[in-house]
Amino acid sequence: MGDKKIIIVDDDESIRKTFSLLLSGHYNIFLAKDAREALTWLECLPVDMIIADLRLPGKNGLQMLLDFRQGGYQGKIILISAFPDQIETEDLESLGVDRLFVKPLDLRALIEAIDLLLKQPES
Repeated sequence: MGDKKIIIVDDDESIRKTFSLLLSGHYNIFLAKDAREALTWLECLPVDMIIADLRLPGKNGLQMLLDFRQGGYQGKIILISAFPDQIETEDLESLGVDRLFVKPLDLRALIEAIDLLLKQPES
């Protein structure tokens, strides 16, 4: 298992489990069903990547990511959504979102993006 840490934030338990199964052999995976759980992980771990769904209970993914960035998170971000028409390109750029994936997911492309992003040197 690698030393890179990824938080998966999605309110759908089956999606969290799928990500965990796909990635846990290569990365340390931490699961959160909402922004509050993700923040709990973020406060106690040096996290390399957050993979978040746009639609979350309470705060949506963009609001959550804005809070995390304002709190000092500088790692990689992948945003996932079944509703890409609800996302402004400017929001993605201002939050430093590295990739946007649209559901249904191309898991191979997602894994390739994760691997590529986590192998990049820190800027």
